[in-house]
Amino acid sequence: MIRAQVRATPELPRMSTIHLLLVDDHPVLRAGLANVLNCEPDFSVIAEADDGPGAIAAWRQHQPDIMLLDLSMPGMDGIETLEKLRAEFPKARVLILTSSEAPEDVRHALDAGADGYVTKNVRRAELVAAIRRVVAGERTIGETAARQMAASEENGQISRRELEVLSLVRQGFTNGEIGRLLDISERTAKAHVAALLVKLQAADRAEAVARGFERGLLKV
Repeated sequence: MIRAQVRATPELPRMSTIHLLLVDDHPVLRAGLANVLNCEPDFSVIAEADDGPGAIAAWRQHQPDIMLLDLSMPGMDGIETLEKLRAEFPKARVLILTSSEAPEDVRHALDAGADGYVTKNVRRAELVAAIRRVVAGERTIGETAARQMAASEENGQISRRELEVLSLVRQGFTNGEIGRLLDISERTAKAHVAALLVKLQAADRAEAVARGFERGLLKV
C-alpha cells in the first residue's frame, strides 16, 4: 500500500499592527482621518486627542507606535506638545500632519524632534507611506513641504530667533525694546531686523511683516 504524504501548509507571517494616535482640534477631520487609516489592514487608530495635554496623556495611557500631530492647536501648540512629549518619551515616533506649508514651520518641527512632516492636502498613498517610513525609523518630508523648503533656500532660512524678532516687529517694538525683551543688545536686535529685511526681500519693517504673513511665518 502506498501512503500519500501530507505536507503541512506553511503559516504565513502575521502582519504586525501599527497603532496610531491622532491629535487635532477638529473632530470631523479626526473622524475622517481615522476612517481612512483604519482601512489599511495593518493600521489601527487606538486613541485621539484634541489638544497638547490630551495628546501626552493619551500617549502615556496607550503607548502607540506613532502620533499624527497637528501644529495649530489652542493653548499648547504642536511644537510645544512635541517638545514635552520628547522630554518624557525620547523614542516616541511623531509625524506632523498640518495645514501649514511654511518652510520655517517644517524646520522648527524637525528641530523639535519630529520624525516627519506632511501637509493635510497629502494624497492617501503618500500619507500611508510616510507613516510606515516613520514607524520604520526613517525621517520623511511630504512633497508639498519639501518643495516649499527648496524654494525658501534661495531666499535664506529664517531662524527661530529671527522669527521671535519679526513677531515683536509686528507688535511695533523698537530695536531697543526688542533687545530688552529678548535679553540681547540693541545692536544685535538691529542686526536681526536687517537680516530679516534681506531674507524677506522687504524694503522696510512694515513690508517685512507683510511678507511674514504671506510666507506663513506670522499668524493672524
